[in-house]
Amino acid sequence: MPAASQPIRVCIVEDDTRVRRSLTQLIERAEGYQVVSSYSDAEAALAEIPRLRPDVVLMDIRLPGMSGIEAVRALKARLPALPILMLTVYDEGEFLFNSLKAGASGYLLKRTSGEKLLEAITEARQGGVPLTRQMAGKVAAYFQQMGRSAVDLDTLTRRERETLALLAEGFRYKEIADRLGISMDTVREYVRGVYAKLHVSSRTEAVVKYLGK
Repeated sequence: MPAASQPIRVCIVEDDTRVRRSLTQLIERAEGYQVVSSYSDAEAALAEIPRLRPDVVLMDIRLPGMSGIEAVRALKARLPALPILMLTVYDEGEFLFNSLKAGASGYLLKRTSGEKLLEAITEARQGGVPLTRQMAGKVAAYFQQMGRSAVDLDTLTRRERETLALLAEGFRYKEIADRLGISMDTVREYVRGVYAKLHVSSRTEAVVKYLGK
């Protein structure tokens, strides 16, 4: 749980008034979290979020006007480091894949429990990729269904592959270091190697490529 003196600042983009209110109440009642703004459409969010610079954004996919996926792409163009979590009723691989490809840091269903949602917000703030094994499997299945060519991972070393696999499961650098029995600096070195060999510039891009292997 984040320190009470430094709450995780969250913006919500959700067109359903009831859901938006429920999310706001859940987050505001939890120690160490703060809702700094909420929006019913992507256009209003795009106008305000770059100025507010929240720690995490919760984004619905189906919005009036611009879609949530388009909004993610636009926000990431202006704030590349901003973690954005998709929160939706859709668990289809196509939505999952397109959200991650646009730059989303994770993907949650609206039926996710309040506890898990808060954990995901914290994880995203810390650089993780909140994505369940089931969701990861759906992305992989979508790649196969669409006949996408496999990503050649043969250039990666064994340790780079292990590191990438743990990244795809949402582990943070310190957790990866503990699991592999190596230092944080070594983890960062492996990650840099993965990025260079897969021609990506972010954890999310690396995960998307890995899931499509």
